[in-house]
Amino acid sequence: MLLLLSFLWGGSFFLISLAVAELPPLTIVLLRVGIAAITLWTILLIGGYEIPKSLKLWRTFFILGLLNNVIPFSLIVWSQNHIGAGLASIINATTPLFTILIAGAFLSDEHMTPQRVVGVLIGLFGVTVLIDPSSLRDLGPSMSIATLAQLAIIGAAISYGCASVYGRRFKSMGISPFTTAVGQVTTATIILLPLAFLFERPDQLPNPSLQVWLSILCLGVFCTALGYSLFFRILSSSGATNVVLVTLLVPVSASFLSWLILGEQLHGRYFAGMAVIGLGLAAIDGRLWKKLTAVSKA
Repeated sequence: MLLLLSFLWGGSFFLISLAVAELPPLTIVLLRVGIAAITLWTILLIGGYEIPKSLKLWRTFFILGLLNNVIPFSLIVWSQNHIGAGLASIINATTPLFTILIAGAFLSDEHMTPQRVVGVLIGLFGVTVLIDPSSLRDLGPSMSIATLAQLAIIGAAISYGCASVYGRRFKSMGISPFTTAVGQVTTATIILLPLAFLFERPDQLPNPSLQVWLSILCLGVFCTALGYSLFFRILSSSGATNVVLVTLLVPVSASFLSWLILGEQLHGRYFAGMAVIGLGLAAIDGRLWKKLTAVSKA
């Protein structure tokens, strides 16, 4: 499930790169979650699943939809107007670092340890390698739009981390992963509908090409509807820290598709930063270190 999810979400960065050429960010995100909501509600009604009716539950869905869809999707789509899909997906791989920090602060069963602190510090150093510290010297109006776009991806990663920790509550509430996915994309659509029409007037935009419509359809049905059904299933069985490890696999498919089809160039700094982030996550996990220690003792 983790490998399938990484392929779906890696493909989303590539599909977004196609869509931003003709549509503005909020419109893309609205169409993505709207199509996902229609898809999941169709399955829910045909499959005879129970429709969630509790107002308290729907309030919780609104918070999750904001954290896991509205904020990160909007930031990522906006940023991909200014940076490539490969770089965006690599920076997004910092999500586990922020999830570990947030989970350590709020979840009793995923508390911080010295080993995790060291891993997070290594991972954050990897982030500085990715973004290039020299580009952050002038924080203000003179900051380049590309640097701002990279920081927007960091913001999306933090929001995803908050959502992963917040989403743990649905297991204790007895809510199925499928129902959680339905509630999330439904509330995200409700939030985005007035925002998109207020700021972008999608009803007045020119009709996009068939390629863009197909990209949006794939984003909604596969990357979002199917993707989040898998996400919440893994979250309920493996925990917040483990499920976001998928973001380490996402850049592989995203970068490959972007290089192969879009001709994007991937600089050595990107791979170096990704390697350092991976080293930090390996330190957090600890299993590789234990195996190496066991081999050296043998």
